[in-house]
Amino acid sequence: MANKLSGKTAVITGASSGIGSAIAAHLAEEGANVVLAARRKDKLDELVDSINKKGNGKAIAVETDVTNKGEVDFLAEKTADTFGEVDIYINNAGLMLLSKVQNGHVDEWDRMVDVNIKGVLYGINSVLPKMLERKTGHLVNVASVAGLEVSKVNAVYSATKFAVRALSMGLEKELARTGVRVTNISPGAVDTDLATHGTDEELIGKVKENNRKLKADDIARAVVYAVTQPDYVNVNEVTVRPV
Repeated sequence: MANKLSGKTAVITGASSGIGSAIAAHLAEEGANVVLAARRKDKLDELVDSINKKGNGKAIAVETDVTNKGEVDFLAEKTADTFGEVDIYINNAGLMLLSKVQNGHVDEWDRMVDVNIKGVLYGINSVLPKMLERKTGHLVNVASVAGLEVSKVNAVYSATKFAVRALSMGLEKELARTGVRVTNISPGAVDTDLATHGTDEELIGKVKENNRKLKADDIARAVVYAVTQPDYVNVNEVTVRPV
């Protein structure tokens, strides 16, 4: 049986580890050509080698800082030059820096807004015009259950993920009947290094102690489900939580 994504090309940001690398591997297993984007080129190159050795979809790496619009635009251009067009764009790059607002870590807020909101907007902007011209394409935004619920230790991070969900919901309506689909994926706690950064060590330690976590592959399978539906089916929202 043919792979479901043969002939398709997907861009995945934040692909050097965790959820992003898992998404890239699963999409390639389904036959997609994948373009891996992140700042850690050495990690990207390792994943590219692994994917290409399996002989399904082809992979290339493009070192990219999603907070830099020029680099994000180059990512889309490089993808088009290599594989012809961008069929699927996965906005996965994200930054979680846990702290209470009263602690005033303004520099961390700026970084999360730049990566989690502006990075997503830059990614959408880099590919949407061509998708609209072709009347086909799929935008996948990786948000978080923090975009559904807020705790006392992640208000700013939650605010950025509420913004991602708002963008997804707005785009669903804006792009209705254009042929371009939009999916928002909201993972619960996943066993990655996402929540091991920041300056409030006590809060980070509590997150590390949480044993109820998903695997990155669980989120990747949700992405595969959404992007392999028939063209007339748009999976708008997927929330994946540990039991």
